[in-house]
Amino acid sequence: MEESGSAIGFLENKTILITGSTGFLAKILLEKILRIQPNVKKLYLLLRATDETTAMQRFCNEVMRKDLFKVLKEKWGANLDSFISEKVSVVASDISVSDMGLKGSTLVEEIKHNVQIIINLAATTNFNERYDVALGTNTLGAKHVVNFAKQCPNFKLLVHVSTAYISGEKEGFILETPHKLGESLNGTEGLNIEIEQRIIEQRLKQLKANGASEKDVTIAMKDLGIQRANQYGWPNTYVFTKAMGEMLINDLKHNLPLIIIRPTIVTSTYKEPFSGWIEGTRTIDSLIVGYAKGKLTFIPCDTNSIIDMIPADMVVNTIIATMVRHKFQPPYQTRIYHIGSSMRNPIKIGDLQRFICQYFIEKPWINGDGNATKVKKITIFNNMASFHRYITIRYLIFLKILELVNKASCHSFEDKYIDLKRKLNWVIRQVQLYRPYLFFKVRFDDTNLEKLGRATQQNETNRETLFFDPKDINWENYFLNVHIPGLVKYVLK
Repeated sequence: MEESGSAIGFLENKTILITGSTGFLAKILLEKILRIQPNVKKLYLLLRATDETTAMQRFCNEVMRKDLFKVLKEKWGANLDSFISEKVSVVASDISVSDMGLKGSTLVEEIKHNVQIIINLAATTNFNERYDVALGTNTLGAKHVVNFAKQCPNFKLLVHVSTAYISGEKEGFILETPHKLGESLNGTEGLNIEIEQRIIEQRLKQLKANGASEKDVTIAMKDLGIQRANQYGWPNTYVFTKAMGEMLINDLKHNLPLIIIRPTIVTSTYKEPFSGWIEGTRTIDSLIVGYAKGKLTFIPCDTNSIIDMIPADMVVNTIIATMVRHKFQPPYQTRIYHIGSSMRNPIKIGDLQRFICQYFIEKPWINGDGNATKVKKITIFNNMASFHRYITIRYLIFLKILELVNKASCHSFEDKYIDLKRKLNWVIRQVQLYRPYLFFKVRFDDTNLEKLGRATQQNETNRETLFFDPKDINWENYFLNVHIPGLVKYVLK
């Protein structure tokens, strides 16, 4: 990277469109750009809403009121609102429909004429999402973004944020290479996105004809997503639909300059704008929260497996660095970046488990009643067979006996039966969803990320502004003093 190619200089006077603007990474990206380069020309923020008024309400409530923006608020004080109104345009949209739902917007022609960069962060990351919802956002949304970019005369670059886990349950070394249209992971032929759309439409039509309730429709759509994902070799609906999104974006881009970002498990901020900010339970955090609340006392996993994680601000810094670096690349060259830690600073599941137990045994979570939730060390099963045996002997047999006793005693044990069944179902569901990542035998090639890091470090300003080297992370310190305290503060309320 040339000395003149700093991130701050690159962002000056740029017009950028960001989709999925109420999402975790999008908020951090927005805050970073506004903090380091107040002379950015315009940020168009697309978020799901029926009209501009509703969109602005969502932006104020779900974005600007977050603690994440406290550093920016301290910097601008009473002038923050006028600064935001000058630099940010909030746009009601729906990425799952053609033209991203912008047809009726008074801003659409302005956006098309001015936008130079699009960063597609819109996604539903729920492993167990409804198939129609996930396909609409993660797959068709990618297509609609590409088609919109082609209508922008001053367009320079599309950054599409995917996930490293589109690799499914492959083992070994995963390269930074594209997914081809219609290519399954298990060799099953016939993967066709248009057919997947028709399957969804037919199933919804059938459910409606049968008078299914909204709850029944949701369950059916979730089951359909898992079934279709498994058929072609993916473990869940999220990674399946994200993989298909990559397929479409690669197939349709033609001469469009494209960067694909594939983060691994994204965790709380490492440094900026301050350490430990997080929102919601993100992948492995569901298990951490479950343990803190005393719901998770045992789990199947390979303690020697590597769990690949990366803090959110490092992902955002990589996104910005790739945009800066793009102008030094050959035109129309697609570049894929894995952003993770398994190659250069791996952490084992056993170490993560030790950090979690240490934290909550020493500092138990205080529940809503003001009581400390005492926890013990997690019981580990090193394979699924031993886990299922334990569940059967320890819980399922007892649950069945309790069910019979409950019926025989006119439901005297109803509350106890329902509570135990609910807790057991929760554990089994979590294990089903996260099993592929608890026995993961993969390292993600990050050759392009390493090259990007070397180029970025050539600029003195970028060395301070764009840190994203996973080798800098001390995992024990990060989990005990940053990530878990962040979870306690922002999630375990």
